[in-house]
Amino acid sequence: MVEETVKTARRVERPPDTSGPTAQNLLREAGLTEATMASQMASQMPIEFICKIKFPEEDGRNRGAGTDRELSSELDGGSGHPGVESSLRQFAISSSLHGIDHIFVSGHLGMRQTVWALAFLTSLALFLYQAAKSAAAYLEHPHVAALREEPRQDMVFPAVTLCNVNRFRFSALTDTDIYHLANLTGLPPKNRAGHQPGDLEYPAPNMQDIFNRTGHQLEHMLKNCNFSGDKCSAKDFSVVYTRYGKCYTFNGNRSSPWRAKQGGMGNGLEMMLDIEQDEYLPIWRETNETSLEAGIRVQIHSQDEPPYIHQLGFGVSPGFQTFVSCQEQRITYLPQPWGHCRSTAEQVIPGYDMYSISACRLHCESAQVLAECNCRMVHMPGEADICTPSKIKCVDKALAMLQKNSADSCHCEVPCNITRYTKELSMVKIPSRGSVRYLSRRYHKTEEYIRENFLVLDIFFEALNYETIEQKKAYDMASLLGDIGGQMALFIGASILTILEILDYIYEVVKYRLQRLYQPQKNINRTQRSQKLCTEPGLHTQLTDGTIATVRLEESKTRGGGELTLDHTSAVPNHHQLPQQGSLLVCSATSF
Repeated sequence: MVEETVKTARRVERPPDTSGPTAQNLLREAGLTEATMASQMASQMPIEFICKIKFPEEDGRNRGAGTDRELSSELDGGSGHPGVESSLRQFAISSSLHGIDHIFVSGHLGMRQTVWALAFLTSLALFLYQAAKSAAAYLEHPHVAALREEPRQDMVFPAVTLCNVNRFRFSALTDTDIYHLANLTGLPPKNRAGHQPGDLEYPAPNMQDIFNRTGHQLEHMLKNCNFSGDKCSAKDFSVVYTRYGKCYTFNGNRSSPWRAKQGGMGNGLEMMLDIEQDEYLPIWRETNETSLEAGIRVQIHSQDEPPYIHQLGFGVSPGFQTFVSCQEQRITYLPQPWGHCRSTAEQVIPGYDMYSISACRLHCESAQVLAECNCRMVHMPGEADICTPSKIKCVDKALAMLQKNSADSCHCEVPCNITRYTKELSMVKIPSRGSVRYLSRRYHKTEEYIRENFLVLDIFFEALNYETIEQKKAYDMASLLGDIGGQMALFIGASILTILEILDYIYEVVKYRLQRLYQPQKNINRTQRSQKLCTEPGLHTQLTDGTIATVRLEESKTRGGGELTLDHTSAVPNHHQLPQQGSLLVCSATSF
């Protein structure tokens, strides 16, 4: 408890001595008792009242620091606000910021205050340095990749696209087709007489019809098909056009895909194919579209992206059984500013239901060919006419230009969510000596034909689980605030509320300055009233060390039971009243 003392004194003339015997006899004769006389004499004797005001501990510290200046401000006509130095000292004492209460103390700046100031500035500099490093690390937007495996009871089987590397069946080409496809195939006319002048008026070619009619037919190529023990046929495949012409996709329907119930060999798609090498085009002269290999091209992809088989497919050779073990990966990339992926909420590419890198590349190729040649190839999206073989050189030139400037003219962002399949390939030779005769009798082909044209493709999941590769923020906003908060508490002992305290103090100082600036007359009037109060006749106010205020005795009133009350409580400054519970006023009276 903090104690402050209020002294009140009044001197009166001492009455005549009545202690002698004569005086006592006279009093008795007058009918006055000694008690009555003592009471009357006590009322006229000089009495000194000493009052101690005890404030609560939490209030005493602040009151003790600025008592003298606040009282002087009240009585000298101040505005009611302490000076800058005094208010800064009070803020340093009451603030939760560590160290400043040892710097801003009363008196001159000594060695102790200097050491504390240096320690505080050093801690503040270290905090600012660490906070700047944390902010710089956050602005770099680092990320990490998290890898985990998710088991499943069953999984959606991927889409499988296959193409024969030979675009056109030689037996299906007519003389008109050969004439139109001369720039693609380099073939001479079938008859020895060649193209006679009267035969040169051929109708304009329908390229989609030529690809559809002369391409390899899956009904002829597919000799056996089963999926997880269930039979499948060519009806389970859909036609799709690529750079290889007419191709076929298994399980390309997103609405009702085939699902694998188990992992391992024999629990996926197994096909026996005949590549029909007898139908391959003879090479008369080499062109850009001439193919020297025999076999099929295969691409394993998700149902959400179109095949891009001429760049992403792998080859399967006849005379071998090829095992393809797949592992599904679901990759999640972060958008800007942590990554460079394209959000699924953005507009999709025209001609495709969902965005993918393959769709983006095909769109870029279509736009480039359309701009250079005013047409599109059969596998490209759009509504423009399909380029005829006479424009094949223009198409090749446009695609070569796009490949050279793809970084500038075709920027395909990675989608934020993508599904891809890793593959492991292994092969064994077929047919064996014991099986070649059986296959020859079953399919009515020679043993040599079986060895040169037949292949088996087995695609399956390695296990019924998938890998998730997810990019995550290595340093997010919560981590930044946590680091800055920990460094702030470590070096200067501050928090968010400390910042609010500083802002509140600045607000009060600015508010006080503005009031002094725009209300000077009000302060002058208040000063005059305070001076009049101090110089009023009959009221003597003394401001000395250890004295709070002095009140005239004759203005005090005595209540029943000898209780003393002071009327002129306005002479005591407001901050020395007893507004709070826990404050205690102790008074003692001494006569002399």
